[in-house]
Amino acid sequence: MFDRITFDPEIMGGRACIRGMRIPVYVIVSQIAHGADFEEVLREYPALEREDIHQALAYASELVRGA
Repeated sequence: MFDRITFDPEIMGGRACIRGMRIPVYVIVSQIAHGADFEEVLREYPALEREDIHQALAYASELVRGA
């Protein structure tokens, strides 16, 4: 379900990141929570794809839900 969310102890201490890059999920979710839209996030992180943001939000939702 979350094929774009990766965990690697060698990258960001094993935190949930986007596709093995040094872009933690929490950074993306935080930007959206503070009012950034998808286009702003994509401009700030050109390596990201729209689906990366969708999965970051869905992953955060699952964590909050307790799944």
